[in-house]
Amino acid sequence: MMAHPMEIRGAHVLAAMLLFFAAVIAINVAFATIAVRTFPGEDVPRSYAQGLQYNETLAKRRAQEALGWRVSADLRAVDGEAAIEVELRDRDGFPIRNAHLTAALQRPTDAHLDRAVSFVDLGDGRYQALASDLAPGRWRLRANAQTATDALDFESDLSWRR
Repeated sequence: MMAHPMEIRGAHVLAAMLLFFAAVIAINVAFATIAVRTFPGEDVPRSYAQGLQYNETLAKRRAQEALGWRVSADLRAVDGEAAIEVELRDRDGFPIRNAHLTAALQRPTDAHLDRAVSFVDLGDGRYQALASDLAPGRWRLRANAQTATDALDFESDLSWRR
């Protein structure tokens, strides 16, 4: 008597389909879990309240644009540390002196690495803040420059290569 080759039956097809879909679902769950753990989504506190105040935010930005202030920011090494250097100029290119800067250095991909930085006035419209132990990569500077009469909120994308 001759041996019959394995026949594919309905139970085999059902088992293969169930295994296939179980694998797809398991991989999707794993990817979704990794995605949520590495970036949980909302990174801005009170985003709903901020959305309600959006018209006020736009009016504030228009008023700041009318000032004509120009800002440049750079991230460079000074004595082995990361130094954020900001230069403030008015509409005519004159330095804005005696401004008070408050700022946060933010990591776009991980809010746990965000930090406040303190600027010192170097004179002639230039300001500097040191940031020790800065991880290499992209950073965002969110700052406010305030003089006795005017204020400007600004952002700058920076890159640090240790």
